[in-house]
Amino acid sequence: MNNTKLEIIINNKLNIKLNIKDCVPNGLQIEGKKYIKNIIMGVTACQKLLNFAVKLKADAIIVHHGYFWKNESPIIKGHKKKRIHTILINNINLYSWHLPLDLNSEIGNNVYLANLLDINIHGKINPFIFYGYLKKKINIKDFILKITNKLNRIPLHFGKNKSKKIHKIAWCSGAGQKFFEEIVNFNIDVFITGEVSEMNIHIAKEYGIHFISAGHHATEKGGVIMLGKWLKQKFNLKTNFIDIYNPV
Repeated sequence: MNNTKLEIIINNKLNIKLNIKDCVPNGLQIEGKKYIKNIIMGVTACQKLLNFAVKLKADAIIVHHGYFWKNESPIIKGHKKKRIHTILINNINLYSWHLPLDLNSEIGNNVYLANLLDINIHGKINPFIFYGYLKKKINIKDFILKITNKLNRIPLHFGKNKSKKIHKIAWCSGAGQKFFEEIVNFNIDVFITGEVSEMNIHIAKEYGIHFISAGHHATEKGGVIMLGKWLKQKFNLKTNFIDIYNPV
């Protein structure tokens, strides 16, 4: 498949025209070879993922966290120089979709989390926060165990003064801890996100809401996994998700 055609196809699938400002360019970030067949999928375009792409002779890399963030230095040196040099000398296309891969209602990170944790989606509290209900009420300890097993990491959990049986869930993949205060009046039993801030712990205790930090990386694997499967099934492209472990 042509590299620009692939960008158009994914832009359309992820509804790239969402009226939400992003802090990073979405789509083709670094142009490589024109024809694409073999694609490496990953969460972040770190050097280890790039090395896998070179080793596996990839034509393209698709990630959730790419380059050229709004507040990063424009100077290309150090690890940034090494990464870009690796991509350029191997003629690899680098694609990145950030918020569109969080918010998509079919193959986004938050939809993936809902499927993984057996949550029925009912809507959104704001454009970034999804909410819904577990298929049946369960004990909070059992829910923590489910998250541990599904995401392969032990989440950080606070809010033990709330009822042990939980049902209504709100969640936001990645760095959604800044939205925690917005959900306190929505009768939520549990809020799940990737990261945690100091103030979140106090709010969880004071409002009696279970706060779960399940990892930025862990909560944002799903979108690229689902996108890779869709590209393989729909267009017969070879896609390979490489999980570069990150404890954060």
